[in-house]
Amino acid sequence: MWSLGVCMVVSLVSQSTWAADYNTFPDGFMIGAATAAYQVEGAWNASGKGENIWDHMVHTHPEWIDDNSNADDTSNSYYHYDEDIAALKEIGFHFYRFSIAWSRVLPNADTSYINQDGIDYYNNLINGLLADNIQPMVTLYHWDLPQALQNVGGWVNDTMIDYFEQYARLLFTTYGDRVKWWMTFNEPGVFTYGYATSTSTPPSVNLPNGDYLASHIVLKAHARAYHVYDDEFRSTQNGKISIALNSNYMYPKTDSNDDVYAATVAMQFNLGWYAHPIFSTDGDYPAVMKEIVAASSTAQGLTSSRLPEFGDTWVNYIKGTYDFFGLNHYTSSLASLGADGTVGTKYNDMGVTLGIDPTWQTSAASWLYYCPWGMRKILNWISTEYNNVSIIITENGWADKGGLQDDFRTTYFYVFHYSPKLGSRSLSIILETDCLELPSGDLKKVS
Repeated sequence: MWSLGVCMVVSLVSQSTWAADYNTFPDGFMIGAATAAYQVEGAWNASGKGENIWDHMVHTHPEWIDDNSNADDTSNSYYHYDEDIAALKEIGFHFYRFSIAWSRVLPNADTSYINQDGIDYYNNLINGLLADNIQPMVTLYHWDLPQALQNVGGWVNDTMIDYFEQYARLLFTTYGDRVKWWMTFNEPGVFTYGYATSTSTPPSVNLPNGDYLASHIVLKAHARAYHVYDDEFRSTQNGKISIALNSNYMYPKTDSNDDVYAATVAMQFNLGWYAHPIFSTDGDYPAVMKEIVAASSTAQGLTSSRLPEFGDTWVNYIKGTYDFFGLNHYTSSLASLGADGTVGTKYNDMGVTLGIDPTWQTSAASWLYYCPWGMRKILNWISTEYNNVSIIITENGWADKGGLQDDFRTTYFYVFHYSPKLGSRSLSIILETDCLELPSGDLKKVS
């Protein structure tokens, strides 16, 4: 999700064993912090940077932000990155996950003009991190599309695939000798909704079928970037590349057959929408999603499904474009049958109403409820659904209301311990300001 401040990190996968000692970290443990460019850089129009869709939205419609704020300055990491690196070193972090602002390196969005000041900024950041033995993990796209591309339709225009390829190749060429961890996109399920709603996440254009169309192109763009890295850079740079997908775990509201079915559908419409084309054996969108959207489209008098079709060539091109599964997970939902949301969007199509358990504690974030045990459920779901894929939890955390006595936030993280049962497959768990890396094993709730 989009949150200001220290977020989460990535850790290396370890095959070491670890006894359940809550006062020590396992061998190979890695911890770090993460940000997004728009959240922390500031300098929104400095040193040749172009306008992005967040700049455009908050300046054109400041009333769409609760307190009329913007990130024109924010924490000014563009000018103070050396202080950020010093803080990371002082804390003892091993990783820093950050995103590159597309419009800072390519103000016109394509490689016709490369902004050297922007290139130098990220070179200095990467070099500074490595000098202090902190590994960079770079996200290519964290929601801040150059406005120049939005002016021609943004993510519903399939020429975006070619623009993203140009951008990705530039970053791999420029930084790949030092960056060994890449994410193509962060949470496409969030930013593509900006094409199906107004006064929300940018671009807030509310196009018919916009979320499906944008997601379709984003998945193709992800695959294009993966293949560029795999074909042109992997053999010399030896890095890893994937995508960060977000999802709640969907519990059935009751143990009725209808609610169990609703939870299954909700998992596929939320996480499976993006994960199935990439991580499944067959590729393509989940079968239940294709069936439901097709039926919904027919009921609306349409002659074809509102969910676009890939065709065999694209299905095979997208399938398998990962080196690990990047998961952003914070909380869970209760699913029951019943249409919700705007007609023509996935929230309405899936025919599921999502709620929360009234006993779940609220946080400082309106959408984040206390349900840390959902982590074990969603990890098991991914492992079962996608053939024991290696998982890196790229985001997780609890939003407290400040103060040093943060016992409740601590208990949110203090949920799992290791018990060796599942063999040698590794699993990495990364938390907001604490992270846990476990060898493969059964994750159990701490009572």
